[in-house]
Amino acid sequence: MLYHLLYPLHEQYALFNVFRYITFRTAGAIVTAILLALVLGPRFIATLRRLSVGQNIREVGPQSHQVKAGTPTMGGLLILFTLVVPTLLWANLENLYVWIAIGVTLGFGAIGFVDDFLKVRRRRNLGLSARAKFLLQVGVATLAGSLLRVMPIEGAFAPTLTFPFFKELVINLGILYVPFVVFVLVGASNAVNLTDGLDGLAIGATLFAAATYAIFTYVAGNRVVAQYLQVAYVPGVGEVTVFCGALVGASAGFLWWNAYPAEVFMGDVGSLALGGAIGTVAVLAKQELLLVVVGGLFVIEALSVILQVASFKLRGKRIFRMAPIHHHFELGGWAEPKIIVRFWIVAAMFALVALSTLKLR
Repeated sequence: MLYHLLYPLHEQYALFNVFRYITFRTAGAIVTAILLALVLGPRFIATLRRLSVGQNIREVGPQSHQVKAGTPTMGGLLILFTLVVPTLLWANLENLYVWIAIGVTLGFGAIGFVDDFLKVRRRRNLGLSARAKFLLQVGVATLAGSLLRVMPIEGAFAPTLTFPFFKELVINLGILYVPFVVFVLVGASNAVNLTDGLDGLAIGATLFAAATYAIFTYVAGNRVVAQYLQVAYVPGVGEVTVFCGALVGASAGFLWWNAYPAEVFMGDVGSLALGGAIGTVAVLAKQELLLVVVGGLFVIEALSVILQVASFKLRGKRIFRMAPIHHHFELGGWAEPKIIVRFWIVAAMFALVALSTLKLR
């Protein structure tokens, strides 16, 4: 919006020429998102308390978590607001990729909202059934993948898969592209959801992932830089950098209130939306496989659950004290703040490894 209002004035006032630069508008989106979260946070949390939108804690979870019962949840609504508004303010709204990123994020957020609403209404930690939630996620992801195949985007969005470290290896997925997009989006969404079990853990890891993909989208959208670094060039996707910047700011702003001890939880409306956003950006930047590295912490958390369930069903034995794996360390005597900070360090390391692949090609 600001781009459309102020950039046309650059012919009369050279100062407004700065709005042509994606880097400037990304920085603006980051700052705007943080400020919105800091300003609106107290009133938002107070409103949730007044409406009795409190978190229900599972009895099967760590007993130390019982003290968190009643903490306001559905804080993901604040994340969505501080993500979407700065994006609308600073991005070029004629860019279809930006709208796809916003649409998928809101779609997954809506699924999480319904799930959270049912939990609050029933006063139990039971929202949508696993089947219903999964089918809704698949529906949103299928729509996103289909739109990418048919929308008249500049240069056409190719249904191809690129591989880190192998610059010449490109596979055209053809009709399998949409199912692949579904797998990426649904997988990312659920992985972030599983990670959201300790104060600030998921949102901190999301911040690192969003910052990493801000760099990848900028590189992918710049013909000169993409050719130099030998990564897939996707015309127009550079504008999604602004969306990633807003996601970084929204994550930092929410972390202010979600840091231990949390004053508000994001709920499924936040975790599902964040996972959907990261997965979408990975698809748009043609760095889907690298998502395993960028979101390495999310992958570990999800795998710990899969392995735990598989082991119990096949052998009747558990691998971890409790899954996801952050609960394993919690039951092992690690203090919650220590787990959170150490896992953030792991997330930062994964982000740096992912960025290093830009030169390892």
